[in-house]
Amino acid sequence: MAGGTKRLPRAVREQQMLDAAVQVFSVNGYHETSMDAIAAKAEISKPMLYLYYGSKEDLFGACLDRELRRFVETVRADMDFTLPPKDMLRNTILSFLSYIDANRASWIVLYTQATSSQAFAHTVREGRDRIVDLVAGLLSAGTRNPEPNTDFQMMAIALVGAGEAVATRVSAGDVDVNEAAELLINLFWRGLKGKPSAEMAREDVR
Repeated sequence: MAGGTKRLPRAVREQQMLDAAVQVFSVNGYHETSMDAIAAKAEISKPMLYLYYGSKEDLFGACLDRELRRFVETVRADMDFTLPPKDMLRNTILSFLSYIDANRASWIVLYTQATSSQAFAHTVREGRDRIVDLVAGLLSAGTRNPEPNTDFQMMAIALVGAGEAVATRVSAGDVDVNEAAELLINLFWRGLKGKPSAEMAREDVR
C-alpha cells in the first residue's frame, strides 16, 4: 500500500488527504480531530500529511476552500436563467439540496464544524456571501414585476438562511430531499410572487 501511495501524482494525493480530512472532521469536529486520525483514514504517514499541510489549521482551511468552491460551482452551473421563474427556482433548490444530500460530510464541515471556530468564520462568511449573491441574481432575473425599491439582496439573505436550516436537516438524514425541496419551493414562491404578472399567474395554474 505504501509503495502504491508514493507513486500517486501530487494532485491526486492532495485530494485523497482532503477527502479523508473532510470525513474525519465531519464526525469528530475540528478540535477533537487529530492529524493521526486523518493520516490513518487517508492511509498515509503523518509526516507526509504534515509535508503537504503544515498544520491541522492549514488542512482544515484547505478543506473549507475546496468544499465551498465545489458547492458554489455546482449551484451556479445548475442555474438556468432561460427557464420560467418557478422552474428556475425549482431547479436551483433541487440542485442545492441534492448536493447536500450527496455530500453530507462536506455540509457538516462547512456549516457546523467551521462555524464553531472563530478562526474560520471569515471563510464561511465569504462563501455564504457568494451564495447570497447568486440567489439575489436569480431573484432579480425571475421577478417580472418587482415592487419599487425591491431589495433582492435582503430577500436573498432571508431565503439562504431558510435554505441552510433545511439543508442541515437533510445532511442529518432527518428529511427527504424531494419533500424538503417542495416545501422550500412553495414557501419561496408564495413570498416572491408579490403582484403577479400574467406569466406568473399561468405558472400558478400548473
